[in-house]
This record gives sequence, structure tokens and C-alpha cells, in this order.
Amino acid sequence: MVRDVFDEKQLSRLFGNLGIGHVRYPTAGSSSMSEAQPFYVNSPYGIAFAHNGNLTNARELREFLDKVAHRHINTDSDSELCLNILADNLQKTGKFRINEEDIFTAIRDLYQQCKGAYACVATIAGYGIIGFRDPHGIRPLVLGRRSTPAGNDYMLASESVVLDALGFTDVEDVQAGEAIIITRNKVSRRRLVEAENIAHCIFEYVYFARQDSIIDGISVYKARLSMGEALADQVVKSLGDAMDIDVVIPVPDTSRVAALQLSKKLNIDFREGFNKNRYVGRTFIMPGQHVRRKNVRRKLNAMTLEFNGKNVLLVDDSIVRGTTSKEIIQMARDAGAKKVYFASCAPAIRYPNVYGIDMPTRDELVAHGRDDVEIAQEIGADKVIFQDLHDLVESVRCFNPSIKTFDTSVFDCQYVTGDIDEEYLCHLEGVRNEGSKSKADSDSDCVGLHNNFVMQ
Repeated sequence: MVRDVFDEKQLSRLFGNLGIGHVRYPTAGSSSMSEAQPFYVNSPYGIAFAHNGNLTNARELREFLDKVAHRHINTDSDSELCLNILADNLQKTGKFRINEEDIFTAIRDLYQQCKGAYACVATIAGYGIIGFRDPHGIRPLVLGRRSTPAGNDYMLASESVVLDALGFTDVEDVQAGEAIIITRNKVSRRRLVEAENIAHCIFEYVYFARQDSIIDGISVYKARLSMGEALADQVVKSLGDAMDIDVVIPVPDTSRVAALQLSKKLNIDFREGFNKNRYVGRTFIMPGQHVRRKNVRRKLNAMTLEFNGKNVLLVDDSIVRGTTSKEIIQMARDAGAKKVYFASCAPAIRYPNVYGIDMPTRDELVAHGRDDVEIAQEIGADKVIFQDLHDLVESVRCFNPSIKTFDTSVFDCQYVTGDIDEEYLCHLEGVRNEGSKSKADSDSDCVGLHNNFVMQ
């Protein structure tokens, strides 16, 4: 994605020794260019800002910024709200030049104002780079250092693998409620709040993160191996004496590690039955059901020799909308499979995510309001097998026992921030469903400034 936008010629035109970038897709508002990050405000001090996550009190913040702070918001993005909260807090100093203590104070105040999930990086013109993570540590953020003849380089990123690829070492997680300030002369770190309910997002380990990343001291690769072990137990429990699986086939790429470990434990052949087209992106984040369905077959090709006349167990990281799963199962049948069992490394996703993952509306989740038999019927599988939630948590936590809980709200409806109710979910679904997004995206070339008259 990045290489399609930035080539060597473009990068060579970038001057200076500070910079931030962003590749996250929007989970609220629209996918229009006006919401592409980083965001920027020139007052005060020239701040560029990038944010991963989702603010759960965006409506209250928007009203505050309008009526109290008198700051104009140009988009529907909650990331722009977070930037302007930070800018307003810094502006309260009234100083010509701010210092380290002013920035820490501004971020500490932001922690009291902004609810939800947020891992943020920002540049302050002529001063340095800052990074901070929400008090619950829901979204990941890491810091790395690279030694050069001119001194040390520092980098903040969502995943450690980015730092590894660029030669950064001494990689550390930014702690929940911690802020970091990087200037020409030093790096300052400070834990600004002590959160009681630290809950890292478990879906990072299930799907989002690359397998060679380490997040909060846990190897994603090892966690997925452990998930495969636990899922094997669920397969045995589900099929029992009726176990008639001939071959285990992963759905590329995220589930491959878990499927390999599952096949080893069950002593069943592991085969690569799907060939992946590397030039089609992740269907999970593509806008619109029609686009996702169309791209599944472009993305994967079923090899008949691995399916024909066999009972197959397909292993995937999760089942969200069911769109991809249904197409994949049909592809397996078209390739000659006798039976198609479908195993998910994650439990059934029955509730919306409000912390920055694009699976928002309950009606769009295939597992919402359905039991396992009904889900299997909906996606066309002979049987569907889900991971047990407790087993999933332990599969990850066993590699860092100091972590007590994870955010598992999409499975159990327990939202760690404590501010999610039915009214909020209904509001969120109204602005995030496929119809609303399609309407908002229809004019994606428009800058999107809000210049309408305000109705009193």
C-alpha cells in the first residue's frame, strides 16, 4: 500500500529529520481523502498528528471543541478531535515556546478528556516527536532505537516488525498511560496515569499483527501456535468419534501457523490448498460487501488436487461478516471437496468493536443472533468449530503472565472503558453501517470542509 503511494523519487523530496506516516483505514466517518491522516493544525506550534484507535466520547468532544474551545473541526474523523484536544491543551499555556513539562501536562489532561482506544504519534514543528498510548493500552505502540555515526535515531510504530526491518534495536512497548517526547537532545518517558483495567486488544494476536511481531512482550507467532493447539482440542470435542477429516488446509495467510500446529496435534496431513494472489489486499478491510465478495476469488485460487474427494478442515483466524468464509467454502466444494468443516482460531464474534476495528454493526456479524449450527448453514459449512474464549486468552497470556486481562469485547460484550451502552451502539451503527459509508464515500475527491449554516 505504501509503496504504491511513495516511490524513491517522492521520498527523496522529503527534507528534515522528523516525520510521521499513517496507513490505517477509517473505522468511522468515511474513507474520503479529507480523512486521510496525518492531520495538521498550524495553531498552536504546528502539530501533525496520527492516531490508531477510536474515541468513544467523540460526540461530547466535538461539542466541547465547538462551544468551549472554539476550534473548527473539518471532518467526521475522531482522530481530528484528538488532535484538537491536544492542541487546545497546549494553547492554554499561552507561551511563545513550550517545554517538556507543558507537553506532559497537555497529554495528562487529554487522558482525562478522551475515552476509548488511542495510540498516537505527533510532530511539533521545530521541537520533536511525541507518542502516547491510552490508559487501557488497547491499541499497541512500540519505541525503537537505531545507532548511526551521527547519533541515535528513534522511531515509534504500531508493530515491532517495522522497527526490525529498518535496523532499529532496543525495541520497547510504550506502556498504557505512558507518553514519550523525543527531541534532538534526549528522549523523555513518563507514565502519566495508572490504569486499573489494562486490556490489550486480543484481536491483534488473532489477525491484525504480522506473525513476526512482538506486542507487549508476547510473540505473535508463538501465540498463534498456541491457538492451534487449543483449537485442535475443540475439533476433537466437536467431532468426537465422527472424526473423518482427511486434510487440514489453512486460509492464507494469518491462520497458517495455527493450522500447522493443529494438524500436528491431530496427526492429520497439512496441505496448502489455496494459492494466494499477492496483489489483492485484505478483504476484511475492503469497503462494501459486494467488493469483498468479488475480491475473494481474485485473491485465492483453490487447487483441485488437494480438495477433490476429500473431507477437509479449513482453518481461518476468525469469522466476521461471513462473506469471505462463505466464498472460500464454496470454492472448496467447487474443487471437489466431499465435506467442508470450518474452524476459527477465534470465538464467535457476536458484538461490535468500538476500539478501532472495522466490524461495527451487529447486523453485519454473521454470528450475531445465531448459534453454531445456524452459522454453519449461513456460510455453507458442514460444521463450524470455534475457539473457546478462555483457551484463546490463555493461548496469548501464557507468554506474559503479568498481563491479567485482554480486550475481548467482540466475543463477550465486556467493554473495558465502561462507557458503552445500547444508545451508543445504536448511534455508532447508524454512522458506520455499509449504507452510511457508501453515501459518505460517494464524493471522496471533495476536501470535506463543514461549511454549512449551523441550525440553532
